[in-house]
Amino acid sequence: MSRMWVAGGLMLALVGCSSIETKPDPHDEDPVFGSNVPVYKAPQVDRCSAHGKSAARPGCDDARYLGTEYTRRLAVGDEVCIEGGFGDEPGPACKARAAVVDTGNNRVKLEIRGTRPDSRWFNAEMRHAWYEEGALVDLYLAERGY
Repeated sequence: MSRMWVAGGLMLALVGCSSIETKPDPHDEDPVFGSNVPVYKAPQVDRCSAHGKSAARPGCDDARYLGTEYTRRLAVGDEVCIEGGFGDEPGPACKARAAVVDTGNNRVKLEIRGTRPDSRWFNAEMRHAWYEEGALVDLYLAERGY
């Protein structure tokens, strides 16, 4: 009888081990070998500096401040509009929706969740990308015409 318990326990252990997932999670990043998740860097030149001392500069600086505040407050689970209204609630004008799936020092990881056919993100659903804070602020400014 005790041999049957040992054999049964061994069989359960083997069955349990065979169901362990051995493939790496494609969303995990390996600091030694890098990652295949793209990183969108902040532009070298701030959009507002291109306006110099023009009348548009104060409005651009205000928008940059608001874009920075919005970007810094993003948290895992937040839904954002990545095209057609970044910084606004994803509404009917939004061409591409994304969700914050991770955050890091000076960066946010977004996953494209829903796109319209006229979006540049069409066919990119479920893809991940890291965005530096400055890249998202630049997107905020671009969508406001600066």
